[in-house]
Amino acid sequence: MKPLQISPETAQKLAKQLNVPLEHLMHMPQHILLQKLAELAKIASTSDKTDDDSSKQES
Repeated sequence: MKPLQISPETAQKLAKQLNVPLEHLMHMPQHILLQKLAELAKIASTSDKTDDDSSKQES
Protein backbone atom coordinates (compact mmCIF):
# COMPACT_ATOMS: atom_id res chain seq x y z
CA MET A 1 0.00 0.00 0.00
CA LYS A 2 1.43 3.38 -0.95
CA PRO A 3 1.32 6.38 1.41
CA LEU A 4 -1.51 8.89 1.11
CA GLN A 5 -1.07 11.53 -1.57
CA ILE A 6 -1.47 14.61 0.64
CA SER A 7 0.78 17.56 1.33
CA PRO A 8 3.02 17.54 4.41
CA GLU A 9 1.11 20.47 5.90
CA THR A 10 -2.22 18.69 5.46
CA ALA A 11 -0.79 15.51 6.94
CA GLN A 12 0.42 17.36 10.03
CA LYS A 13 -2.94 19.07 10.56
CA LEU A 14 -4.86 15.82 10.11
CA ALA A 15 -2.56 13.92 12.46
CA LYS A 16 -3.10 16.57 15.11
CA GLN A 17 -6.90 16.63 14.65
CA LEU A 18 -7.20 12.85 14.61
CA ASN A 19 -4.74 12.50 17.48
CA VAL A 20 -2.66 9.88 15.67
CA PRO A 21 1.07 9.79 14.94
CA LEU A 22 2.01 11.20 11.54
CA GLU A 23 3.51 7.85 10.47
CA HIS A 24 0.24 6.05 11.23
CA LEU A 25 -1.73 8.65 9.29
CA MET A 26 0.44 8.36 6.19
CA HIS A 27 -0.03 4.58 6.05
CA MET A 28 -3.68 4.55 7.09
CA PRO A 29 -6.00 2.99 4.51
CA GLN A 30 -7.92 5.66 2.65
CA HIS A 31 -11.35 4.30 3.60
CA ILE A 32 -10.42 4.41 7.31
CA LEU A 33 -9.16 7.99 6.97
CA LEU A 34 -12.38 9.03 5.24
CA GLN A 35 -14.41 7.39 8.00
CA LYS A 36 -12.46 9.27 10.68
CA LEU A 37 -12.84 12.55 8.79
CA ALA A 38 -16.60 11.98 8.57
CA GLU A 39 -16.70 11.42 12.34
CA LEU A 40 -14.77 14.68 12.88
CA ALA A 41 -17.16 16.55 10.59
CA LYS A 42 -20.16 15.12 12.43
CA ILE A 43 -18.73 16.18 15.79
CA ALA A 44 -17.93 19.63 14.45
CA SER A 45 -21.42 20.11 13.02
CA THR A 46 -22.98 18.95 16.28
CA SER A 47 -20.90 21.41 18.28
CA ASP A 48 -21.75 24.17 15.79
CA LYS A 49 -25.46 23.49 16.29
CA THR A 50 -25.13 23.62 20.07
CA ASP A 51 -23.16 26.86 19.78
CA ASP A 52 -25.90 28.31 17.54
CA ASP A 53 -28.62 27.17 19.94
CA SER A 54 -26.91 28.67 22.96
CA SER A 55 -26.32 31.99 21.19
CA LYS A 56 -30.01 32.13 20.21
CA GLN A 57 -31.04 31.56 23.83
CA GLU A 58 -28.79 34.39 25.03
CA SER A 59 -30.40 36.89 22.62
